[in-house]
Amino acid sequence: QVQLVESGGGLVQPGGSLRLSCAASGSLSSINIMGWYRQAPGKQRELIATLTQGGSTNYADSMKGRCTISRDNAKNTVYLQMNSLKPEDTAVYYCNAKRIVIPAIADYWGQGTQVTVSS
Repeated sequence: QVQLVESGGGLVQPGGSLRLSCAASGSLSSINIMGWYRQAPGKQRELIATLTQGGSTNYADSMKGRCTISRDNAKNTVYLQMNSLKPEDTAVYYCNAKRIVIPAIADYWGQGTQVTVSS
């Protein structure tokens, strides 16, 4: 089992920055991919960024160039640095961990952290 706890959300003005944190615990050695997703009211949850065990990153077009996913292995924490935030970035942001044992994929989710971009 893997437990994920997000933090760092809040209210920020347009153009501002936030760094979200995801503290992970449990059977972390089996996790293949860490990621951040978001869900705005009335919309489906969407992928923002992923980070593989090998260090490869991938970003959704919606935030490419405005966010960076990174990790601190010593702290078992994954971060999402977001810059130049826009009102349309307002959403609940979720941390995700994937354990891939072909053909199965196990998904673990945090409880989410609210990000509100407003003046």
